[in-house]
Amino acid sequence: MSEFLLIHGSCHGAWCWTDLIPELRALGHGARAIDLPSHGVDATPEVDVTLGRYADAILAAMDGPTIVVGHSMAGYPITAAAAKDARNIRALVYLCAYVPRSGKSLADMRKMAPSQPLMEAVRVADDRVTFTVDPAQCVDKFYHDVPPDRAAWAVANLCPQPILPQETICPSAPTSIPRHYILCTKDRTIPPAFQRDMSVGCDSTRDMATSHSPFLSAPVALARHLHQIALAK
Repeated sequence: MSEFLLIHGSCHGAWCWTDLIPELRALGHGARAIDLPSHGVDATPEVDVTLGRYADAILAAMDGPTIVVGHSMAGYPITAAAAKDARNIRALVYLCAYVPRSGKSLADMRKMAPSQPLMEAVRVADDRVTFTVDPAQCVDKFYHDVPPDRAAWAVANLCPQPILPQETICPSAPTSIPRHYILCTKDRTIPPAFQRDMSVGCDSTRDMATSHSPFLSAPVALARHLHQIALAK
């Protein structure tokens, strides 16, 4: 079967894939998740984090053909990794994620959406190096269909998000790499209509009637979608 590398989104870490990994392995796949620099247990100082460092961490985690899945903001790091060295990347999967556009940073693209539902919950640090998400709003924005105890666990694990990578323009990945989009139709973080727009040009688009966090609310269904993507390529 296939090897999956799972890349988390803003303020998250490898921990968020805990429920998905065993489901992928049950389907016969290899699956791993990493902490991007300054996330989870990674000790990189937040001020030193760049989009390039994100890409390097992804590339260092692969040693053979891999399907790379990026959640939310991780659409930018997985694309940057593919642009830097695509040799081990079988396909890119954008899970309710930003698909980079030429000349646009993630921050630019967020402003292009028909609405910015997350921004009311964002709290920028005084030094403007990082932002956090208001804990009182996290469940509504990220986890509204996740079991309450699991949602509380997730909120407790969130960390500050370095801003610089999100203000950096991403290089283009080779067009030869298959790209797939998994769209979350009940997402309260990235508007589903904007996800639909960003999915144009991908090799396939699959819908899930979930929040922004299907790895916690519907890991079995998400694993099946990824399984089908693996079989297609």
